[in-house]
Amino acid sequence: MPIQKAVVAAPVGLHARSAAVFVRAVTDTGLPVTISKAGAGEVDARSLLQVMTADFPQGCEVELAVSETMLDSDLSRQKAEEALRELRSLLESQGSA
Repeated sequence: MPIQKAVVAAPVGLHARSAAVFVRAVTDTGLPVTISKAGAGEVDARSLLQVMTADFPQGCEVELAVSETMLDSDLSRQKAEEALRELRSLLESQGSA
C-alpha cells in the first residue's frame, strides 16, 4: 500500500479553505486516498466534510494512503506514490492555508 506521512503546516490546520484546497488536490488525482492520524480512524480524503470534521490541526502528523487493492499495475502504484508525494508537499507547505 503506498503511504506517505506528512505534518500539517497550515496555521488553522485542515479547516475551511486549507481543507478545500487539499480535498480538491486529492480529487484531481483520481485516486481513493485516505488520511488518518494516530489514535483515529482513516477518513476519505476526497470528502471535505470528513476531512474538516476529523480535526487535523497545525503540527499534526497524518498518514496518506491508497489501498493496494485499488491498484492494478506497477504503473498505477507509481502514479499513487507520486500523487501521495505531491499531497504531502501540499500539506507541508504554508501555501495550503
